[in-house]
Amino acid sequence: MKGIQFENVSKYYQEGERKFTALNQVSISVKPGEFAAVIGPSGSGKSTFLSIAGALLQPSEGNVIINGTNLSDLKPRELSKLRLDQIGFVLQTSNLVPYLTVFDQLLVVKKMKGSITKEDKHFAKDLLDEVDLADKLTKYPDQLSGGERQRTAIARALMNNPNIILADEPTASLDTQRAFEIVELMASGLKARNKAAIMVTHDERLLKYCDKVYQIIDGNLTLLDEQIAIR
Repeated sequence: MKGIQFENVSKYYQEGERKFTALNQVSISVKPGEFAAVIGPSGSGKSTFLSIAGALLQPSEGNVIINGTNLSDLKPRELSKLRLDQIGFVLQTSNLVPYLTVFDQLLVVKKMKGSITKEDKHFAKDLLDEVDLADKLTKYPDQLSGGERQRTAIARALMNNPNIILADEPTASLDTQRAFEIVELMASGLKARNKAAIMVTHDERLLKYCDKVYQIIDGNLTLLDEQIAIR
């Protein structure tokens, strides 16, 4: 199956003699073209969930499967390659490189895989045009607004044409109007490109852009009423 699956995934931490459960038997499936949201209070397990989904953290139990590949079968170098090739990250802050232009922010992702081709440059320009940054190619991060930096981060996340997009509070630093614009842009762009996407957020006003809405509390993940996930 394409997309991302969790099969009874748990994550435990040992604190002295006490075992702390960060995730408890979590199962979730997000297919290409689906945009899922995960909400929950601080300390509920959202960060652990996203780190495991992004192949940055190994589960204590269960399986994480990305495009049919069980991550537990991969060696560290293979996991690194999978992250680069198949997963795009959009974080709370854009995490742009301060000394690179908007255009180069995208090209540096390709450089991590090897040489940069003419096709790569055309693709980068097309992505930036899609997020309304065609006139900002030579600008540096400190010359951009918060919304423009996040749009650059979205384009960068798509540069390697990954199958999975993971967004960690992507609107946390934006005002309400900019937040709506960013999530609407993400939703339409990800569906058009048939990506499987998961967004962790505190802002329930953004859920109308998502196909599925999950709640995580004390490490337990629950699919909320389908009526909440408005298409």
